[in-house]
Amino acid sequence: MASDSAADINVREEGRQIIVTPHGDWVISNVTPVYREIERIESSYDAGLVVIDVSQVGRIDTAGAFLLGRTIQQCASPAADWHFRGQHPTAKRLIIELIERAIDCEPDAPEERYGFVRAFERIGAGLEAFYQEAVDTFGFFGRTITTFASLLVRPHRFRWTPAFYVMEEAGVNALPIIAVLTFFIGAVVAFMGANLLETFGAAVFTVELVGISVLREFGVLITAIMLAGRSDSAFTAAIGSMKMQQEIDAMRVLGLDPYEALVIPRVVACVVMAPLLTFGAMMAGIFGGMMVSWATLDISPGFFISRMNDAITASHFWVGMSKAPVFGLIIAIIGCKQGMQVGGDVESLGRRVTASVVQSIFMVIVVDAIFAMMYLELDI
Repeated sequence: MASDSAADINVREEGRQIIVTPHGDWVISNVTPVYREIERIESSYDAGLVVIDVSQVGRIDTAGAFLLGRTIQQCASPAADWHFRGQHPTAKRLIIELIERAIDCEPDAPEERYGFVRAFERIGAGLEAFYQEAVDTFGFFGRTITTFASLLVRPHRFRWTPAFYVMEEAGVNALPIIAVLTFFIGAVVAFMGANLLETFGAAVFTVELVGISVLREFGVLITAIMLAGRSDSAFTAAIGSMKMQQEIDAMRVLGLDPYEALVIPRVVACVVMAPLLTFGAMMAGIFGGMMVSWATLDISPGFFISRMNDAITASHFWVGMSKAPVFGLIIAIIGCKQGMQVGGDVESLGRRVTASVVQSIFMVIVVDAIFAMMYLELDI
Protein backbone atom coordinates (compact mmCIF):
# COMPACT_ATOMS: atom_id res chain seq x y z
CA MET A 1 0.00 0.00 0.00
CA ALA A 2 1.33 3.42 -0.92
CA SER A 3 2.03 5.79 1.94
CA ASP A 4 -0.26 8.77 2.48
CA SER A 5 0.75 12.07 0.94
CA ALA A 6 1.17 14.69 3.68
CA ALA A 7 -1.72 17.12 4.06
CA ASP A 8 -0.94 20.76 3.55
CA ILE A 9 -2.93 23.93 2.97
CA ASN A 10 -2.26 27.15 1.10
CA VAL A 11 -4.13 30.44 1.62
CA ARG A 12 -4.06 33.40 -0.76
CA GLU A 13 -6.16 36.46 -1.42
CA GLU A 14 -7.78 36.88 -4.83
CA GLY A 15 -9.64 40.18 -4.95
CA ARG A 16 -12.09 40.06 -2.08
CA GLN A 17 -12.06 36.26 -1.95
CA ILE A 18 -9.84 34.11 0.26
CA ILE A 19 -8.76 31.05 -1.71
CA VAL A 20 -7.99 28.03 0.50
CA THR A 21 -6.19 25.28 -1.42
CA PRO A 22 -5.65 21.98 0.44
CA HIS A 23 -2.97 19.60 -0.88
CA GLY A 24 -2.29 15.93 -0.31
CA ASP A 25 -4.36 13.27 1.40
CA TRP A 26 -6.82 14.71 3.94
CA VAL A 27 -7.40 11.59 5.99
CA ILE A 28 -7.50 11.16 9.74
CA SER A 29 -3.88 10.03 9.99
CA ASN A 30 -2.62 13.16 8.17
CA VAL A 31 -4.70 16.12 9.29
CA THR A 32 -3.24 16.76 12.75
CA PRO A 33 -0.39 19.02 11.51
CA VAL A 34 -2.81 21.35 9.68
CA TYR A 35 -5.29 21.69 12.54
CA ARG A 36 -3.79 24.93 13.86
CA GLU A 37 -3.74 26.41 10.38
CA ILE A 38 -7.48 25.68 10.05
CA GLU A 39 -8.04 27.45 13.40
CA ARG A 40 -6.03 30.45 12.16
CA ILE A 41 -8.13 30.68 8.99
CA GLU A 42 -11.34 30.53 11.07
CA SER A 43 -10.23 33.36 13.34
CA SER A 44 -8.53 35.56 10.71
CA TYR A 45 -10.93 35.59 7.76
CA ASP A 46 -14.61 36.16 7.16
CA ALA A 47 -16.19 32.76 6.40
CA GLY A 48 -18.40 34.39 3.77
CA LEU A 49 -15.32 35.22 1.66
CA VAL A 50 -13.62 31.81 1.81
CA VAL A 51 -13.48 29.63 -1.32
CA ILE A 52 -12.11 26.07 -1.11
CA ASP A 53 -10.17 24.82 -4.16
CA VAL A 54 -10.50 21.02 -4.01
CA SER A 55 -8.56 20.30 -7.22
CA GLN A 56 -5.31 19.50 -5.36
CA VAL A 57 -6.86 17.15 -2.78
CA GLY A 58 -5.83 13.51 -2.96
CA ARG A 59 -7.75 11.13 -0.75
CA ILE A 60 -10.23 12.57 1.79
CA ASP A 61 -12.30 11.12 4.62
CA THR A 62 -14.80 12.60 7.06
CA ALA A 63 -12.08 13.93 9.37
CA GLY A 64 -10.49 15.94 6.58
CA ALA A 65 -13.85 17.06 5.21
CA PHE A 66 -14.88 18.22 8.68
CA LEU A 67 -11.74 20.37 9.06
CA LEU A 68 -12.15 21.96 5.63
CA GLY A 69 -15.84 22.59 6.27
CA ARG A 70 -15.02 24.52 9.44
CA THR A 71 -13.54 27.33 7.37
CA ILE A 72 -16.94 28.15 5.81
CA GLN A 73 -19.44 26.78 8.31
CA GLN A 74 -20.01 30.07 10.16
CA CYS A 75 -21.28 31.99 7.13
CA ALA A 76 -24.95 32.40 6.19
CA SER A 77 -24.88 29.89 3.30
CA PRO A 78 -22.00 27.45 3.90
CA ALA A 79 -23.26 24.87 1.36
CA ALA A 80 -23.45 27.31 -1.56
CA ASP A 81 -21.64 26.28 -4.78
CA TRP A 82 -19.55 29.46 -4.98
CA HIS A 83 -17.65 28.33 -1.85
CA PHE A 84 -15.98 25.60 -3.94
CA ARG A 85 -13.63 25.60 -6.91
CA GLY A 86 -12.02 22.80 -8.90
CA GLN A 87 -12.99 19.20 -9.44
CA HIS A 88 -12.74 16.23 -7.08
CA PRO A 89 -14.83 13.03 -7.10
CA THR A 90 -15.90 13.19 -3.41
CA ALA A 91 -14.45 16.21 -1.58
CA LYS A 92 -17.16 18.76 -2.29
CA ARG A 93 -20.04 16.34 -1.69
CA LEU A 94 -18.55 15.09 1.59
CA ILE A 95 -17.88 18.60 2.92
CA ILE A 96 -21.43 19.75 2.10
CA GLU A 97 -23.00 16.65 3.71
CA LEU A 98 -21.10 17.22 6.95
CA ILE A 99 -22.01 20.91 7.00
CA GLU A 100 -25.72 20.20 6.46
CA ARG A 101 -25.69 17.48 9.14
CA ALA A 102 -24.07 19.87 11.61
CA ILE A 103 -26.66 22.57 10.83
CA ASP A 104 -29.55 20.11 11.31
CA CYS A 105 -28.17 18.91 14.66
CA GLU A 106 -27.47 22.36 16.04
CA PRO A 107 -30.35 23.42 18.36
CA ASP A 108 -31.94 26.79 17.87
CA ALA A 109 -30.98 29.31 20.50
CA PRO A 110 -33.87 29.85 22.91
CA GLU A 111 -35.59 33.15 22.48
CA GLU A 112 -35.04 35.39 25.49
CA ARG A 113 -38.25 36.46 27.17
CA TYR A 114 -38.61 38.91 30.02
CA GLY A 115 -41.21 40.30 32.38
CA PHE A 116 -44.82 39.27 31.96
CA VAL A 117 -44.12 37.12 28.91
CA ARG A 118 -41.73 34.90 30.87
CA ALA A 119 -44.11 34.79 33.84
CA PHE A 120 -47.05 33.70 31.67
CA GLU A 121 -44.78 31.19 29.92
CA ARG A 122 -43.92 29.56 33.26
CA ILE A 123 -47.56 29.60 34.33
CA GLY A 124 -48.57 27.91 31.09
CA ALA A 125 -45.84 25.28 31.43
CA GLY A 126 -46.95 24.63 35.00
CA LEU A 127 -50.58 24.21 33.99
CA GLU A 128 -49.60 21.86 31.18
CA ALA A 129 -47.47 19.79 33.58
CA PHE A 130 -50.35 19.71 36.09
CA TYR A 131 -52.77 18.52 33.41
CA GLN A 132 -50.38 15.83 32.21
CA GLU A 133 -49.74 14.67 35.78
CA ALA A 134 -53.48 14.43 36.44
CA VAL A 135 -54.03 12.42 33.25
CA ASP A 136 -51.17 10.04 34.12
CA THR A 137 -52.48 9.59 37.67
CA PHE A 138 -55.99 8.75 36.49
CA GLY A 139 -54.50 6.36 33.93
CA PHE A 140 -52.49 4.65 36.67
CA PHE A 141 -55.59 4.48 38.86
CA GLY A 142 -57.56 2.86 36.03
CA ARG A 143 -54.81 0.28 35.44
CA THR A 144 -54.79 -0.49 39.17
CA ILE A 145 -58.58 -0.97 39.24
CA THR A 146 -58.53 -3.33 36.25
CA THR A 147 -55.69 -5.33 37.80
CA PHE A 148 -57.57 -5.58 41.10
CA ALA A 149 -60.71 -6.71 39.25
CA SER A 150 -58.72 -9.46 37.54
CA LEU A 151 -57.46 -10.58 40.95
CA LEU A 152 -61.03 -10.79 42.24
CA VAL A 153 -61.74 -13.24 39.44
CA ARG A 154 -58.52 -15.16 40.20
CA PRO A 155 -57.97 -14.66 43.96
CA HIS A 156 -55.24 -17.29 44.06
CA ARG A 157 -52.93 -14.80 42.32
CA PHE A 158 -53.19 -12.24 45.12
CA ARG A 159 -49.92 -11.91 47.06
CA TRP A 160 -50.88 -12.05 50.71
CA THR A 161 -47.35 -12.04 52.13
CA PRO A 162 -46.35 -8.63 50.68
CA ALA A 163 -49.73 -7.21 51.67
CA PHE A 164 -49.35 -8.27 55.32
CA TYR A 165 -45.78 -7.02 55.34
CA VAL A 166 -46.88 -3.58 54.12
CA MET A 167 -49.72 -3.60 56.68
CA GLU A 168 -47.14 -4.07 59.41
CA GLU A 169 -44.67 -1.53 58.06
CA ALA A 170 -47.13 1.17 57.00
CA GLY A 171 -49.80 0.46 59.63
CA VAL A 172 -48.72 -1.14 62.86
CA ASN A 173 -45.31 0.54 62.96
CA ALA A 174 -46.90 3.94 62.24
CA LEU A 175 -49.42 3.70 65.09
CA PRO A 176 -47.13 5.00 67.90
CA ILE A 177 -46.12 8.23 66.12
CA ILE A 178 -49.69 8.86 64.94
CA ALA A 179 -51.08 8.27 68.43
CA VAL A 180 -48.53 10.59 70.04
CA LEU A 181 -49.16 13.32 67.49
CA THR A 182 -52.96 13.21 67.77
CA PHE A 183 -52.70 13.06 71.57
CA PHE A 184 -50.99 16.44 71.52
CA ILE A 185 -53.40 17.76 68.88
CA GLY A 186 -56.33 16.88 71.14
CA ALA A 187 -54.54 18.41 74.11
CA VAL A 188 -53.88 21.67 72.24
CA VAL A 189 -57.50 21.89 71.04
CA ALA A 190 -58.76 21.33 74.59
CA PHE A 191 -56.35 23.86 76.09
CA MET A 192 -57.20 26.59 73.57
CA GLY A 193 -60.92 25.83 73.79
CA ALA A 194 -60.85 25.93 77.60
CA ASN A 195 -59.13 29.32 77.67
CA LEU A 196 -61.53 30.78 75.11
CA LEU A 197 -64.82 29.25 76.36
CA GLU A 198 -64.07 29.89 80.01
CA THR A 199 -64.29 33.64 79.39
CA PHE A 200 -67.95 33.12 78.33
CA GLY A 201 -68.72 30.74 81.17
CA ALA A 202 -69.11 27.87 78.72
CA ALA A 203 -65.99 25.84 79.54
CA VAL A 204 -68.00 22.63 79.64
CA PHE A 205 -68.43 22.84 75.87
CA THR A 206 -64.74 22.02 75.55
CA VAL A 207 -65.88 18.39 75.55
CA GLU A 208 -67.93 18.93 72.38
CA LEU A 209 -65.12 20.94 70.78
CA VAL A 210 -62.57 18.19 71.34
CA GLY A 211 -64.90 15.36 70.41
CA ILE A 212 -66.26 16.81 67.16
CA SER A 213 -62.93 18.21 65.91
CA VAL A 214 -61.00 15.02 66.61
CA LEU A 215 -63.67 12.61 65.36
CA ARG A 216 -64.59 14.48 62.19
CA GLU A 217 -61.33 16.07 61.09
CA PHE A 218 -58.13 15.88 63.10
CA GLY A 219 -58.01 12.12 63.62
CA VAL A 220 -58.32 11.13 59.97
CA LEU A 221 -56.43 14.17 58.63
CA ILE A 222 -53.37 13.71 60.84
CA THR A 223 -53.37 9.98 60.04
CA ALA A 224 -53.46 10.67 56.29
CA ILE A 225 -50.71 13.30 56.48
CA MET A 226 -48.48 10.99 58.49
CA LEU A 227 -49.11 8.14 56.05
CA ALA A 228 -48.26 10.46 53.16
CA GLY A 229 -45.02 11.59 54.76
CA ARG A 230 -43.93 8.28 56.24
CA SER A 231 -45.34 5.47 54.11
CA ASP A 232 -45.91 7.14 50.75
CA SER A 233 -42.26 8.18 50.48
CA ALA A 234 -41.27 4.61 51.35
CA PHE A 235 -43.49 3.24 48.58
CA THR A 236 -41.96 5.59 46.01
CA ALA A 237 -38.41 4.90 47.17
CA ALA A 238 -38.86 1.12 47.19
CA ILE A 239 -40.49 0.87 43.76
CA GLY A 240 -38.20 3.59 42.35
CA SER A 241 -35.04 1.78 43.44
CA MET A 242 -36.33 -1.38 41.77
CA LYS A 243 -37.01 0.65 38.62
CA MET A 244 -33.47 2.08 38.69
CA GLN A 245 -31.93 -1.39 39.01
CA GLN A 246 -34.17 -2.71 36.19
CA GLU A 247 -35.81 -5.22 38.52
CA ILE A 248 -39.26 -4.26 37.25
CA ASP A 249 -38.14 -4.92 33.66
CA ALA A 250 -36.84 -8.29 34.82
CA MET A 251 -40.24 -9.05 36.38
CA ARG A 252 -41.94 -8.35 33.07
CA VAL A 253 -39.45 -10.61 31.27
CA LEU A 254 -40.28 -13.39 33.73
CA GLY A 255 -43.99 -12.95 33.01
CA LEU A 256 -44.85 -11.21 36.31
CA ASP A 257 -47.16 -8.22 36.39
CA PRO A 258 -45.55 -5.41 38.47
CA TYR A 259 -49.01 -4.09 39.31
CA GLU A 260 -49.97 -7.42 40.85
CA ALA A 261 -46.68 -7.84 42.69
CA LEU A 262 -45.96 -4.26 43.82
CA VAL A 263 -48.96 -1.96 43.51
CA ILE A 264 -51.98 -4.01 44.57
CA PRO A 265 -50.50 -5.24 47.90
CA ARG A 266 -49.63 -1.66 48.88
CA VAL A 267 -53.03 -0.31 47.86
CA VAL A 268 -54.88 -3.01 49.79
CA ALA A 269 -52.64 -2.54 52.84
CA CYS A 270 -53.24 1.23 52.90
CA VAL A 271 -57.00 0.93 52.38
CA VAL A 272 -57.27 -1.63 55.19
CA MET A 273 -54.92 0.02 57.68
CA ALA A 274 -56.03 3.64 57.23
CA PRO A 275 -59.34 3.16 59.13
CA LEU A 276 -57.59 1.25 61.92
CA LEU A 277 -54.94 3.94 62.28
CA THR A 278 -57.67 6.60 62.19
CA PHE A 279 -59.51 4.86 65.02
CA GLY A 280 -56.33 4.78 67.10
CA ALA A 281 -55.72 8.46 66.32
CA MET A 282 -59.26 9.36 67.41
CA MET A 283 -58.87 7.56 70.71
CA ALA A 284 -55.49 9.19 71.36
CA GLY A 285 -56.80 12.67 70.47
CA ILE A 286 -59.83 12.33 72.75
CA PHE A 287 -57.62 11.01 75.53
CA GLY A 288 -55.31 14.04 75.18
CA GLY A 289 -58.28 16.42 75.30
CA MET A 290 -59.70 14.59 78.30
CA MET A 291 -56.42 14.87 80.23
CA VAL A 292 -56.15 18.61 79.58
CA SER A 293 -59.81 19.13 80.52
CA TRP A 294 -59.23 17.24 83.75
CA ALA A 295 -56.11 19.28 84.55
CA THR A 296 -57.36 22.77 83.59
CA LEU A 297 -61.15 22.63 84.00
CA ASP A 298 -61.47 19.94 86.67
CA ILE A 299 -63.69 17.91 84.33
CA SER A 300 -63.31 14.32 85.44
CA PRO A 301 -62.75 11.58 82.86
CA GLY A 302 -66.08 10.00 83.81
CA PHE A 303 -67.99 13.23 83.21
CA PHE A 304 -66.01 13.86 80.00
CA ILE A 305 -66.98 10.47 78.57
CA SER A 306 -70.58 10.75 79.77
CA ARG A 307 -71.01 14.19 78.18
CA MET A 308 -69.47 12.98 74.93
CA ASN A 309 -71.89 10.10 74.87
CA ASP A 310 -74.87 12.40 75.45
CA ALA A 311 -73.88 15.41 73.30
CA ILE A 312 -72.02 13.91 70.35
CA THR A 313 -73.79 11.59 67.97
CA ALA A 314 -72.18 8.58 66.30
CA SER A 315 -72.46 10.30 62.91
CA HIS A 316 -69.36 12.39 63.69
CA PHE A 317 -67.38 9.19 64.24
CA TRP A 318 -68.59 7.64 60.99
CA VAL A 319 -67.90 10.82 59.05
CA GLY A 320 -64.24 10.61 60.04
CA MET A 321 -64.03 6.87 59.45
CA SER A 322 -65.62 7.14 56.00
CA LYS A 323 -62.77 9.36 54.81
CA ALA A 324 -60.00 7.00 55.95
CA PRO A 325 -60.14 4.33 53.19
CA VAL A 326 -60.44 7.03 50.51
CA PHE A 327 -57.35 8.78 51.85
CA GLY A 328 -55.51 5.46 52.07
CA LEU A 329 -56.36 4.74 48.41
CA ILE A 330 -55.18 8.19 47.29
CA ILE A 331 -51.91 7.90 49.19
CA ALA A 332 -51.11 4.43 47.86
CA ILE A 333 -51.97 5.28 44.25
CA ILE A 334 -49.82 8.42 44.20
CA GLY A 335 -46.88 6.75 45.95
CA CYS A 336 -46.81 3.73 43.65
CA LYS A 337 -47.38 5.83 40.53
CA GLN A 338 -44.46 8.12 41.33
CA GLY A 339 -42.27 5.10 42.01
CA MET A 340 -43.12 3.63 38.61
CA GLN A 341 -42.05 6.89 36.93
CA VAL A 342 -38.55 7.00 38.44
CA GLY A 343 -35.82 7.22 35.81
CA GLY A 344 -32.37 5.71 35.85
CA ASP A 345 -30.62 8.18 38.17
CA VAL A 346 -30.70 9.12 41.84
CA GLU A 347 -31.80 12.67 41.05
CA SER A 348 -34.97 11.34 39.45
CA LEU A 349 -35.63 9.21 42.54
CA GLY A 350 -35.30 12.25 44.80
CA ARG A 351 -37.66 14.31 42.65
CA ARG A 352 -40.28 11.57 42.57
CA VAL A 353 -40.15 10.99 46.34
CA THR A 354 -40.63 14.72 46.93
CA ALA A 355 -43.47 14.87 44.39
CA SER A 356 -45.10 11.84 45.99
CA VAL A 357 -45.27 13.40 49.45
CA VAL A 358 -46.35 16.84 48.20
CA GLN A 359 -49.03 15.51 45.87
CA SER A 360 -50.41 13.12 48.50
CA ILE A 361 -50.76 15.81 51.16
CA PHE A 362 -52.25 18.22 48.63
CA MET A 363 -54.82 15.69 47.41
CA VAL A 364 -55.71 14.62 50.97
CA ILE A 365 -56.53 18.22 51.91
CA VAL A 366 -58.47 18.84 48.68
CA VAL A 367 -60.53 15.66 49.07
CA ASP A 368 -61.10 16.46 52.75
CA ALA A 369 -62.55 19.83 51.72
CA ILE A 370 -64.80 18.07 49.20
CA PHE A 371 -66.00 15.68 51.92
CA ALA A 372 -66.69 18.63 54.24
CA MET A 373 -68.85 20.40 51.65
CA MET A 374 -70.62 17.16 50.76
CA TYR A 375 -71.49 16.33 54.38
CA LEU A 376 -72.52 19.94 54.97
CA GLU A 377 -75.01 19.70 52.11
CA LEU A 378 -76.26 16.35 53.45
CA ASP A 379 -76.54 17.88 56.96
CA ILE A 380 -74.48 15.11 58.51
